[in-house]
Amino acid sequence: MSATAKELFDSPYGAAPFSKIKTSDYLPLIEGEIENTRKEIEHITSNPMPPDFSNTVEALEFSGEYLDRLSSMFFNINSAETNTEIQQLAQKISPLLTEFSNDIRLNEVLFRRVEAVYSQRNNLNLSPEQHTLLEKQYKSFARNGAALDEDDKKKLRKIDSELSSLSLKFGENVLAETNKFELQITDSEQLSGIPEGAVEAAKNLAESRDKEGWIFTLDYPSFIPFMTYANNRQLRKKMLLASGSKAFHNDDLDNQNTVLKIARLRSERAQLLGYKTHAHYVLEERMAGSPERVDEFLNELLQKAKPAALREFEKLQQFASQQDGISQLQKWDGAYYTEKLKQKLFDLDDEKLKPYFKLENVVQGVFTIAHKLYDLNFEEINDIDKYHEEVRTYKVTDSNGRYIALFYADFFPRPGKRNGAWMTSYKSQAVKNGREERPHISIVCNFTRPTKTKPSLLTFNEVTTLFHEFGHALHGMLADTVYPSLSGTSVYWDFVELPSQVLENWCYEKEALKLFAKHYQTGEDLPMKYIEKIKKSSNFMEGIQTLRQLSFGLLDMSWHAKDPSFISDVKKHEDEVFSATNLYPETPQTCMSTAFSHIFQGGYSSGYYSYKWAEVLDADAFELFKEKGIFNKEVANSFKNNVLSKGGTENPVILYERFRGQQPKPDALLKRAGLI
Repeated sequence: MSATAKELFDSPYGAAPFSKIKTSDYLPLIEGEIENTRKEIEHITSNPMPPDFSNTVEALEFSGEYLDRLSSMFFNINSAETNTEIQQLAQKISPLLTEFSNDIRLNEVLFRRVEAVYSQRNNLNLSPEQHTLLEKQYKSFARNGAALDEDDKKKLRKIDSELSSLSLKFGENVLAETNKFELQITDSEQLSGIPEGAVEAAKNLAESRDKEGWIFTLDYPSFIPFMTYANNRQLRKKMLLASGSKAFHNDDLDNQNTVLKIARLRSERAQLLGYKTHAHYVLEERMAGSPERVDEFLNELLQKAKPAALREFEKLQQFASQQDGISQLQKWDGAYYTEKLKQKLFDLDDEKLKPYFKLENVVQGVFTIAHKLYDLNFEEINDIDKYHEEVRTYKVTDSNGRYIALFYADFFPRPGKRNGAWMTSYKSQAVKNGREERPHISIVCNFTRPTKTKPSLLTFNEVTTLFHEFGHALHGMLADTVYPSLSGTSVYWDFVELPSQVLENWCYEKEALKLFAKHYQTGEDLPMKYIEKIKKSSNFMEGIQTLRQLSFGLLDMSWHAKDPSFISDVKKHEDEVFSATNLYPETPQTCMSTAFSHIFQGGYSSGYYSYKWAEVLDADAFELFKEKGIFNKEVANSFKNNVLSKGGTENPVILYERFRGQQPKPDALLKRAGLI
């Protein structure tokens, strides 16, 4: 490949040039950009002028632009459209980037220049954003080993390199396990209860694999309807155990040792840097501040949620017993009887709702809501590159026609795509050399595919997932900062879920549902009775749901807030942690940790609690919208100007109080959840 990264990005809007880069090009391109960035760093360190904010802090902030952009392209493809070649390449590229990142953070001369500026910070007349950038930069050196001696720096490099390879391996194993399993059904009686759309999708999948009958997989759009509706209890058990035992089979794809190694290396790294545990290290840069505060937060919610969860579980057990003589509810019964009981109590069935949630209508609905709140317009365009033909691309403008962002949306599961849903950025918003650079934002989901006879019809859960990821996207798109590392979602991790979770609230509001919940065949609005039922059922089994989320947060902290060197048995450790939150009998064949990608592959280590933390913020924030009107421009502008556009430019506590006029109170969440 002869073109440079800069030349490749000379495209419409400077968009990611997916079609111009072959898989084999990524390594040489990234190596080239590492060298270019190294020269930029050398230019800073060899500057004969005394260090100041411009020649050191800003120069460092704007270095490595194309390295960042290439890396974000490559790693999103590794998550959304991977194959063996890309995975093998990731095992080479990831350690290279880790090593280079360490070269910067452990560069003594660079650190001394940043430190010199930091020591004069109170005399420099800096803006709040400049002050935050300086503080963040100084800490990124101080917290990552810049002050270590040479031997310890070597140890740190070795740990970081191992961690980057292990976390990639973890994710590859989970994806391989997900793809490996299939449940083939050839007897149509075994399909009893499963919705027609899911059955048709299973038939299509079997045909595409040249197999008889129907095939169900562990991909969410296949797995969830099966677990929720299949009357065959033995097959539900088979699916649940397959899903719950991913990377827990003592074979080549087993993650038990990987989990132990990651936890121990993280702990070793934290201690090397002077912290008691990995959680102490991570939480120093979070709203929560310390593991003790997180424990207090999780246990306070556990106290409030557990009595409700036990009552709900008892009710579910009685219902299953009356319905089918089930004397002991098992994990593979939970979703099935919860749905049955919900149908009985609220006469509300996801399958009755799905015809009103055609994907295209829901997408248009979330666009309309973004327009009503924040004056954004979305125009589908086809003149920029995509990494897969199914990706949809949009130009985002404001009501004055000003270009705001590019938006990519990738909605359906594929063999090369990991499960779940996430938002990512291909280009950060910033102001460089007086010129504003607008962001390129993407969301990736795994929704029910269209079939030969039906469009993509979403479950209500998928609707809220789309709103959630779009909330993250708004945080990225509406960024209005100077520095890329403080832009969009570059905020404290326990603040990052506020914009995503707050937007989910609109899914439950009549005024919002009227905009997009229309029957895909008749165009009829979602009947009022269903809207009332959605509202009424919104906190159905909330105690059990809260307990489940708390169990994940507690498991995360158990791996990271204590010394993990005493843990030798992953499953035994997990069982001990879950004993406080377990409702169902234990299943020895399953293990959560070996597929807990959020904390062992994603960025949520010591941070899973942040979903609940952000729920407190989102419930409190939405109270204000409800008081003034869910499309109230004054409140929307305040949320946009104080939260969405500000990124990580100031402490989130300050930003939130500026919007809300007060500190967040948990009462709104507990009330919404029906726990008080």
